[in-house]
Amino acid sequence: MDDRTELSQFLKSRRARLRPEDVGLPDYGGVRRVAGLRREELARLAGVSIAHYTRLEQGRGDSVSDEVLDAIGAALRLDTDELAYLHRIARRPPRCAKAAASPNVRPGLRYLLESFVLTPALLVGRHTQIVGWSRLAVAVFGDFTAWPEDRRTISHLLFTDSYLRDLHGAGWERAASEHVAHLRVLLGRFRGDAGLAAHIDHMREVSMEFARMWAEHPVGQVRSREYVLNHPVVGELTLHGELIALPDEPSCCGLDLFAAEPGSASEEALRRLAG
Repeated sequence: MDDRTELSQFLKSRRARLRPEDVGLPDYGGVRRVAGLRREELARLAGVSIAHYTRLEQGRGDSVSDEVLDAIGAALRLDTDELAYLHRIARRPPRCAKAAASPNVRPGLRYLLESFVLTPALLVGRHTQIVGWSRLAVAVFGDFTAWPEDRRTISHLLFTDSYLRDLHGAGWERAASEHVAHLRVLLGRFRGDAGLAAHIDHMREVSMEFARMWAEHPVGQVRSREYVLNHPVVGELTLHGELIALPDEPSCCGLDLFAAEPGSASEEALRRLAG
């Protein structure tokens, strides 16, 4: 996975989704040779020279100032996550702490996971590995030990496991797309992590759906979300997810916690599963 290619393709994908009328430019009709805005139109909107913008779209962003990136981001109508991603991939990758293939979970975190009696909880590695879990997480999401350690990732479960696809039902496409968007955030945050790049390349090979979503260049930080699951034992289950960052654990993405609304049927369903 080449940094210059990623920068180039990301900018082209965002330029392609804009039409002249979206940004207040006249559209004189006729067949346009490119999807979306032309380079010169985008450069004019951003207030930069076409040569300057062309160099950036060719993947040469080392000398571009923050102000120019902000202007291009505004012209492309990037959201907060997309703009942060643009700033990261336009620079030389900073050295990031090396992530272990199988992170060692310190005892305190394991005890914390075991304490979540009514909360499905996952400890997630930088490469989306599931490196720890609560007992209720197994009751909801399935037996993680049934997967080989090198395939025990959220990516593999979402894209290659029929149980998790059935569990999400009609919401699978959204959950999968959000996961791919989050992977791109991780790619920008941990640039130079060969293991993460290899994981993404592997998923593109084993899943056509993953490859399709990745090619769309989604970018989005996983934050609060809601899943309506079709559980085979307790039926419909509505869970609210929160990904809690662990800044002192360089090999971990965070602690993913799921909870039901207090007093709801879903909370009662979790109690039944916990029992």
